[in-house]
Amino acid sequence: MVLLLLAAGTLAGSVAAAVRIGVADVGWTDLGRVLGAHLGLDVQPLPPLVDSLIWDLRLPRVLMAALVGASLAVCGTVLQAVTRNALADPYLLGVSSGASTGAVTVVVLGVGASTLGVTGGALAGALLSFGLLLLLLRRTGLDSVRIVLTGVVVGQLFTALTSLVLMASADADTTRAVTHWLLGSMAPARWDTVMVCAIVTPLGLAVAWFCSNALDGLAFGTDTAASLGIGVRRTRMLLLVVTAALTAVAVATVGAIGFVGLIVPHGVRFLVGPLHRVLLPYAALSGAVFLVWTDALARIAFAPREVPVGVITALLGVPLFLLVLRKRGEL
Repeated sequence: MVLLLLAAGTLAGSVAAAVRIGVADVGWTDLGRVLGAHLGLDVQPLPPLVDSLIWDLRLPRVLMAALVGASLAVCGTVLQAVTRNALADPYLLGVSSGASTGAVTVVVLGVGASTLGVTGGALAGALLSFGLLLLLLRRTGLDSVRIVLTGVVVGQLFTALTSLVLMASADADTTRAVTHWLLGSMAPARWDTVMVCAIVTPLGLAVAWFCSNALDGLAFGTDTAASLGIGVRRTRMLLLVVTAALTAVAVATVGAIGFVGLIVPHGVRFLVGPLHRVLLPYAALSGAVFLVWTDALARIAFAPREVPVGVITALLGVPLFLLVLRKRGEL
């Protein structure tokens, strides 16, 4: 419990520190005055421009990074247990690409312009891509290399469909904006999208945590899980739908950010062990801290230009992916 409180404190401190990081300097006093003013406290408000910079841009962006980081880390943890594959991750399995296709289709074709419309399209795309992946693997099982290769094929298919939708229906400005968004960026985060994530993400994390014992059983195989009285088919389907929903909400908001679900679970599992009742909360907090600081790095590494955070996570994730493959004797 002490370590969990320490991790939660680290996340809170990271969020506060990351709000101050950017091209324009923000002091601790400025941050306190903005929070106080918007919470109705008796403090002297800052000039509107500085207030808007902190309250409308920096704060929702950092909170979104924390929510998406927690969500993707838990998705990776759940998928690795359900598929019994250490390489499982929403990005590598093509789920993020499917969600991107659904979201882009809604945006470009205009089938619902609201946030919920984009999220619904992303969810449909995520479920479709994951269903196709399971269909292709129905005879060969969930062998580690095969599932990754099939996931790459599914991901490339949906990436091609996304490009087709863009080329066929979008103008040059829309194509440029959507392409940048697909690389993964926290820049579009605003309070309305943060609220959607703040509702969906805790619900998804709670469902995953209540299935902790089932995840422990599934990690040892379906026969072991069934012998423990776990409804394997029902539980697996529930967890896959939850994972697809969390991925869809994240992708619809900030684009496809890869490798968070691969990097974080392995590191946390090494520190706290494999029991999911303990592993999942630490994975959520660690994923949140990881993406908050990765996004801060993306903002300042080449300032004033901003690097999509998905580029940073890929640069960090690819070496770990190769290391995991090598440890498993598959490279």
